[in-house]
Amino acid sequence: MSAKIQFLDQPPTDARLTDYDRAHLVTYLRLLDAESEGAPWQEVAKIVFGLNAIEDPDRAKRVHESHLARAHWMTTNGYRDLLRSSFH
Repeated sequence: MSAKIQFLDQPPTDARLTDYDRAHLVTYLRLLDAESEGAPWQEVAKIVFGLNAIEDPDRAKRVHESHLARAHWMTTNGYRDLLRSSFH
């Protein structure tokens, strides 16, 4: 049985890649994949974060949207730090 990945309600908003980002790279990729497939955010929140959008819609939406925004940030900015750190 796999352990549930721990996550914050909102990922860091640092201008640089954080340890949290590194630990959640797979989460970010899953969110971007789900978005490109047009998956409903409620379903994604349940599958990726284990959150029930019916019981706590505000939190589920906040967690989903903030992590998806960070995932998009990774595709335009954060990946540079990731690449730099893998060559050192």
